[in-house]
Amino acid sequence: MSQHTSGLAIETAGLVKTFGETRAVDGVDLAVPTGTVYGVLGPNGAGKTTTVKMLATLLRPDGGEAHVFGHDVVREADEVRGRVSLTGQYASVDEDLTGTENLVLLGRLLGHGKKAARERSGQLLEAFGLTDAAGKQVKHYSGGMRRRIDIAASILNTPELLFLDEPTTGLDPRSRNQVWDIVRAVVAQGTTVLLTTQYLDEADQLASRIAVIDHGRVIAEGTKGELKASVGAGTVHLRLRDAGQRPLAAEVLRRTLDAQVQPEPDPVALTARVGTAASDTAAEQAARALGELARAGVTVDNFSLGQPSLDEVFLVLTGHDTKDTQDTKDAKDQVTA
Repeated sequence: MSQHTSGLAIETAGLVKTFGETRAVDGVDLAVPTGTVYGVLGPNGAGKTTTVKMLATLLRPDGGEAHVFGHDVVREADEVRGRVSLTGQYASVDEDLTGTENLVLLGRLLGHGKKAARERSGQLLEAFGLTDAAGKQVKHYSGGMRRRIDIAASILNTPELLFLDEPTTGLDPRSRNQVWDIVRAVVAQGTTVLLTTQYLDEADQLASRIAVIDHGRVIAEGTKGELKASVGAGTVHLRLRDAGQRPLAAEVLRRTLDAQVQPEPDPVALTARVGTAASDTAAEQAARALGELARAGVTVDNFSLGQPSLDEVFLVLTGHDTKDTQDTKDAKDQVTA
């Protein structure tokens, strides 16, 4: 690997980490552009947190190389630490201190004078919508407020690279949206963000490029559009008038589209991917399928063609969805996500 490639915040080649007999990270290659949100998407136990901890110099790799802004994470760990900040899955602030006290204390530890630390704390509390809670102990904060104060603590000194390790785990939809807005604001100020997540919509909303990781390996990488296009040109969604016709409709779709048909929880709904191998366009294939359904006597109330979702991408690539929990019941549990 070259010492530094212009425009990349992170470069890794064959990154490996083992815990006993378990290869938590098994040859990960990443190239993360500066000034973007780069998503690392995968289920629990995929190796996401272990990868982040190696990049943040908290774990030593057992193989491969990793550079952050051209600095080797092992040989030049101090240079890396001066450029990065990490927010883990759980709040790392002191729950017995108030929001202001937490940020002022951390500011002082980072070298700010008393006045500067207080000013910076006030700016962040206001920016993150926490001014009214500034004088409350953090143990009285909601889950969303804790995540916001934690991210605020991570950017007291504006880092060049911010690691966000599953920042919205356990949050309600409103709090998740607030955290997403904060991430966008951080990137707009020039910080690169590496975001690990098991939430497909989070990666879809925030990341410009995504690495899909499973069992410690990167199994796909690209923009959202590239990943979605890799599993099919589109997805057919249909609703039937009669649930009793669903088996017949599924057979017609399988035969016409030469694709896997997925029954939905709704007993009158079906989904099927339109493949990329056929010479016809996705729209032509979908129209042909609709005609075949009519000829078979299947009454369709609603029929639509859309782009595959990231959920479908992950299911095709791995054979399971991100809610499936991997084999994390050993010592690796302490450092993987």
